[in-house]
Amino acid sequence: MEAFSELMGRIDTWIWGLPMIVLLLGTHLFMTFRTGFIQRKTLTGIKLSVTKDPDSPGDVSQFQALTTALASTIGTGNIIGVGTAVFIGGPGAVLWCWLTGVFGIATKYAESLIAVKYRVQTKDGRMQGGAMYALERGLNMKWLGVIFALFAVLASFGIGCGTQINAIAEVIQSNTPNFTIPSIAIGIVFGLITAVVIIGGIKSIATVCEKLVPFMAVFYVLGCVIILCLNWDFILPAVKAILTLAFTPGSVAGGLVGRGIMMAMQYGVARGLFSNESGMGSAPLVASAAQTRNPVRQALVSATGTFWDTVVVCLMTGLVLVTTIMKNPDINMDMIQNGGQMTTAAFSQIPVFGPLILVIGIITFAYSTILGWSYYGERCAEYLFGKKAILPYKVIFIAIVVVGPVLALDLVWTIADILNALMAIPNLVAVLLLSGVIAKETKHYLAHLDEKDETPIPVVDK
Repeated sequence: MEAFSELMGRIDTWIWGLPMIVLLLGTHLFMTFRTGFIQRKTLTGIKLSVTKDPDSPGDVSQFQALTTALASTIGTGNIIGVGTAVFIGGPGAVLWCWLTGVFGIATKYAESLIAVKYRVQTKDGRMQGGAMYALERGLNMKWLGVIFALFAVLASFGIGCGTQINAIAEVIQSNTPNFTIPSIAIGIVFGLITAVVIIGGIKSIATVCEKLVPFMAVFYVLGCVIILCLNWDFILPAVKAILTLAFTPGSVAGGLVGRGIMMAMQYGVARGLFSNESGMGSAPLVASAAQTRNPVRQALVSATGTFWDTVVVCLMTGLVLVTTIMKNPDINMDMIQNGGQMTTAAFSQIPVFGPLILVIGIITFAYSTILGWSYYGERCAEYLFGKKAILPYKVIFIAIVVVGPVLALDLVWTIADILNALMAIPNLVAVLLLSGVIAKETKHYLAHLDEKDETPIPVVDK
């Protein structure tokens, strides 16, 4: 197992090296210019997200599609993932994580647009879409769509399940010192709760996410604001450290060390993608199920997910971590072995508020991610093997929820990182090769947002 972990670590370092960073950030920048800086329409997207379009084809409302996507993206990556980025890459990783979110808005918009444009409908009336249909119908590259779907199914067991339930178990056990809760017991409880929700399909998942996501996001952000108010005297020094150590090696108060631009970029970008999933092709899987009159409307709504997830939530976490560690020299960085421990140490310095925000934040963020990713994996499993694959997939997914708490967290994170990259590559191919279609649709529908889409939705035998 130790040799396997080392091998996975080497693969992770290689796959998330300079080529992947260039591909990911390059796509973000290219699509930003190709769409005419679509980030400027973020407020329009927010407005559309709470506007119903019931007469349009789709399975769930635009808001439900957004909250389901946010359920999967606002997860442990926003808390533990940011902590890992800061722990390994230094405070400067926060800047690269944030920039990945800012420019990633354009890629999230682009991948969601083609997911809706090339979606299909099953004979029983369900919408199906995502990178695999864009690759198959838009580029005649079904083989690459199959590869994407396969990696997405595998990723759903890692990023969408294993890392999340593992984090839930760890935070519950570390905050109940007076009695021991067996890891498997936590897995069984959450496995049962998950089964009740996901057996009902997208409508059941969307109904839960619609109520859970706004509550958990507002609670966490307000909690972070309170902590930052307590740390107000270290906000400017923290911002200076983040900006400086994003480009140069060095150290600041609190034992935080910046290891240079490559380490900061590698872990900032990797955790940024893990957090907001822009370019990975996951959120478009549910965007294609939304009731929307044209692809651009839902693409604008989906793009706001990256804004809320990284531009707001991850930035809040990064500032809380850096300001708290700089303000509390009692935190012994030499004794900390991973990002999760650093996050726990930082939040525990804030009486009452810190541990409460951390515990509730991780449990709700992680559980909502499990729900969202169960739908992603289900859609991809159905694409690969047909409708008969849905029930077996759900059984396997629930089983992983049950056994997830006893898995080795570091190894699970590493494998999840690798699968993220392997999913992103075929999805980014679709986005880049269909960029002309994206630019054309954007130019037309931005001027006619209420116009009905004239693209027919074919019925397939799935």
